[in-house]
Amino acid sequence: MQSVEQDIWRNASVNPEKVAVKSGKEIVTYAELTARIVVAMEKLQQLPDYAPGKCIIVGASKQIEFVYIYFGAHLAGLTVAPIDTETNPDRFAYISNTLHPICVIGLDRITTETPILSLKEFKSLNNISGNTVSDEIKFPPADSIADILFTTGTTGTPKGVPLTYLNEAAAVRNINSFIRNSTDDVELLALPVSHSFGLGRLRCCLANGQTIILLGSFVNLKKFFRTIEEENVTGLTMVPASWKFIEKMSGEKLAEYSPQLRYIEMGSAFFSAEDKRRLAELFPVTRVTMHYGLTEASRSAFMEFHEDISHIDSVGKASPYTDIKIYSEQGRPLDTNEEGEICIKGEHVTKGYAYIDNDNTFYDSYFRTGDYGMIDVDGYIYLKSRIKELINVGGKKVSPSEVDEQILKIDGIEDCACVGIPDPEGIMGELVKAYIVKSAGSSLTIEEIRKALTGKLESYKLPVEYEWIEAIPKTQNGKIQRNLLK
Repeated sequence: MQSVEQDIWRNASVNPEKVAVKSGKEIVTYAELTARIVVAMEKLQQLPDYAPGKCIIVGASKQIEFVYIYFGAHLAGLTVAPIDTETNPDRFAYISNTLHPICVIGLDRITTETPILSLKEFKSLNNISGNTVSDEIKFPPADSIADILFTTGTTGTPKGVPLTYLNEAAAVRNINSFIRNSTDDVELLALPVSHSFGLGRLRCCLANGQTIILLGSFVNLKKFFRTIEEENVTGLTMVPASWKFIEKMSGEKLAEYSPQLRYIEMGSAFFSAEDKRRLAELFPVTRVTMHYGLTEASRSAFMEFHEDISHIDSVGKASPYTDIKIYSEQGRPLDTNEEGEICIKGEHVTKGYAYIDNDNTFYDSYFRTGDYGMIDVDGYIYLKSRIKELINVGGKKVSPSEVDEQILKIDGIEDCACVGIPDPEGIMGELVKAYIVKSAGSSLTIEEIRKALTGKLESYKLPVEYEWIEAIPKTQNGKIQRNLLK
């Protein structure tokens, strides 16, 4: 299997004048892209302490220079740790102390003893033209580490996830096989490239030989819609929070572009069955997909909202070339419809975390996701909760997201998150507590919430405590950080 970098070189050889990336006013062909990646590689090879296998930390932004640096570092044999440009000092210090990088790029506000380069130092690469594609490039071995991505730490300390070139190439193959995007597609990317989803889309599009347009964010909706129209965008990627923002600010306007949109990929944060059905109705001729996955095992399951409408409350089936099993707490494979830990096997799955003991990372050769769920007789996967977030009420496991979903159906509630709290009587072990964000102008009372939930959930799943809160803590991709509510 060829690496993503090899695919980019192939695309440049076959179709050198095709537009690869657009970012602001910059329009870069595949030939220009490969030429500039080579110069970035040469620049990085001049770093003090440079040696293949060393690590650099890069502020991952949607500026075109990031693309040159990212792939140039790979060709130089360096391992890249892409992080958010707004990373706080404590998180940066943790990552830096873990990796001991030889250089930090694109994080001008950070204070560190490690040499720092600004993205501005790579601006001159935009003046390099590319009329020919070099065939003398030596690509890194498939089993060497390309990137180390750090988890968002929704249930604890962030972990470094090493991904090899084979891992990333296999993920691209799996994803593109399901999405069915073609070389003619034009994708608009407004997601952060510091996380697995957005960075994965960059790799998927460029490996596929299509055009990707980098947009700052979804905030400027006028620019968002104008870009879709002017660039004849055929593919979009969003997380549920992005869709909620678009819907809130512009209603059904995005649906006007349904005839030209060939695919939409949604991220793996919680998205209700009602929301999925609504998207399917708004985009009747668009392939609307949603993935389940982790940084450690990118997009391991997929569903398509029209095709899988009868299993819309699932997270779909295992992705192409991926095997998923359910294991018990004792590490025993479970049968259909038995609940346990979701475990994944495939060439896209990391071989283990960096710099920590991995004795409990796998059951057999299946990666332990830390997610609790089941697989039905048709192969559909039902995600219940993070195992660490399950609430143990008198020996019965309660999925907090199941309670969240029922509460969110109540008028006057903007958002909510449930967690487990100790039973003060010491009888039930844990009980359910709900943190709730009111909608603007809502006069909803807790008694009204209790009444609305009557008959909607088993009695042991009902919250015994409620607390109003200004906002639910979430990651940049919209995943609830329940650990911060305890």
